Amino acid sequence: MSVPLQRIDCLKLILDTPKGRGVFAAKRIEAGTIIDTAPVIILTVEEFDKYIQHSKLLNYSYNWPKRCRSSGKSVMHQAIVLGLGSMFNHSSIRQNVGWKRNLGAEVVVYSTLRDIEEGEELLISYGACLTFEDVEAKQARSDDEDGQDILSRIDV
Repeated sequence: MSVPLQRIDCLKLILDTPKGRGVFAAKRIEAGTIIDTAPVIILTVEEFDKYIQHSKLLNYSYNWPKRCRSSGKSVMHQAIVLGLGSMFNHSSIRQNVGWKRNLGAEVVVYSTLRDIEEGEELLISYGACLTFEDVEAKQARSDDEDGQDILSRIDV
């Protein structure tokens, strides 16, 4: 099997953002543009438990469903995404890049969800199971609660 790899050439990696490293647009990128097709290394459960779970790589692993040859059932593995896949920072609210697993080709395809302006950081959602506190989501909940509190005090 041959898997075409794609990456646009207008990205830059900035090493010293408030979140650590981050991927930024060096020029405007239109919605629906494929940013990167990133190959993955699929780990066995044993490899993940013995090596990855106790290292910094834990923060760079993706859930990866894989069909068990003997039973035919889907078993959740972990995968390390190569390319830019592990460099995108998380946003629960402002993500502008979506990602899809291609299980057969063992790649993740990243594409823009909306137009991205020059200088803007490319952000994905890591999903609900985070290994860190989601400050952005916590702030959004706090803002919602503040709004509800104000509404409850309005005399009608």
